Amino acid sequence: METPRLLLRRLTDADADFILELLNTPSWLRFIGDRGVRNPDDARGYIRNGPQHSYEQHGFGLDLVALKESGTPIGLCGLLKRDYLDHPDIGFAFLPDYAGKGYGYEAASAVIAYARTELGLEKIAAITDPDNTGSIRLLEKLGLRFRKRFFLAGTNEDLLLFETD
Repeated sequence: METPRLLLRRLTDADADFILELLNTPSWLRFIGDRGVRNPDDARGYIRNGPQHSYEQHGFGLDLVALKESGTPIGLCGLLKRDYLDHPDIGFAFLPDYAGKGYGYEAASAVIAYARTELGLEKIAAITDPDNTGSIRLLEKLGLRFRKRFFLAGTNEDLLLFETD
């Protein structure tokens, strides 16, 4: 996918250093969780077992978001299919230097448009930590509406569910 400022593409093993950096940022660790990615081999495992597996199984997954002009990777954005949600959900995360500059909205808008036109999805969900005000604002700006607060089964993870109308 392409937007005025961004390129979105599938992750490859060559993106391991970027994934290692992103998954260890304070905001990822706080709001998404520690995935145990501590070195490039762990990052390649994350890419293979997460996004690449999702591409094969569902035809979609988290994509790398890069600046169009330079090719610099700045974040992830895409769709996930979780067993505990009725609809695919949109996920996004950006390196701290690129947060708050409209890149999340630009990338997520492209993903939602793709989901509707290319994948034929009528409804898209999103989950977020109740304290993640930045994500909540972005989800609302994208047109998703709060549906409920819930605890993930078998955990004490408190989440908010948003969905498109």
